[in-house]
Amino acid sequence: MKLFYATDVHGSEICWKKFISGGKFYEVDTLILGGDMTGKAIVPIIAQGNDKYKVTLLEQETILEGQSAVDEMAKTIQDRGYYPYVTDPDEVAEISNNPGRSDELFLVQVTKTLERWMEYADEKLAGTGISCYVCPGNDDVFEVDEVIAQSKIVQHAEGKVVELSEHHEMVSSGWSNPTPWDTHREEPDEDLEVRIEAIIAQAKNPSTAVFNLHPPPYGSGLDEAPELTDDLRPTYAGRVLKPVGSHAVLHVIEKYHPLLGLHGHIHEGKGTKKYKPTLCINPGSMYEQGILHGAVVDLKPKKIGTYILTTG
Repeated sequence: MKLFYATDVHGSEICWKKFISGGKFYEVDTLILGGDMTGKAIVPIIAQGNDKYKVTLLEQETILEGQSAVDEMAKTIQDRGYYPYVTDPDEVAEISNNPGRSDELFLVQVTKTLERWMEYADEKLAGTGISCYVCPGNDDVFEVDEVIAQSKIVQHAEGKVVELSEHHEMVSSGWSNPTPWDTHREEPDEDLEVRIEAIIAQAKNPSTAVFNLHPPPYGSGLDEAPELTDDLRPTYAGRVLKPVGSHAVLHVIEKYHPLLGLHGHIHEGKGTKKYKPTLCINPGSMYEQGILHGAVVDLKPKKIGTYILTTG
């Protein structure tokens, strides 16, 4: 069987569309999206009167004139992984003065976007015979699970063992070891290992399985991220790197020797690493630029065939 894997699209509309299109483009049997599907913030487009709007995207303020300019900017915001929201100064003040209101609004935008993504996937993949699995990551709120479950074609993979072919199963979890940001699905490595072991226990043959585990193995080189200061800024402009992967993931890779490890989480960690028979891949992420990194892998019954990292 042949699969296409991508991860960490973080709300980028164009990256999601490229991922779904990758099934036909790369002529694969299966699409797999790793963790972190959702975006990180809302970008307000604020009415100024006289059919003019103000928006600040990536610290650049722009004045828009007319609905067509608003629509174009909304698409740009979506493709960069944020959620556009057309509003006015009064509502902006109301949101600012009501703790929790911004969280409610953010959740609405997340679920609306994912509902649209599931509809898009159902339409594009219908009748193709291509399977599609997604596994929410540590950054994803738990409400996304129900949205994914409503899809006709996209299958929710978290905490499950699914049969990819007669020779291969897939073990999936998007949970991570602790991060500086205290995200939704993270826990100490000791607990994470218990979680992953419970999923692996459902597999018939881990040695021919795919381990779709969001964080890379600790010290693999796929997990090197900029060292941060106390206020969570990269030290020395991000030139100082350190391993931040998961000891739990490393332990289960070395214990079970699956054929393939699919990882993400560390956007800068693009590359591959061999652990005896196991090929571990982190395709990396450049979602803010609208670029989808991925990996195409040909799985033979008991070994990895050809594989290639992709960018597009």
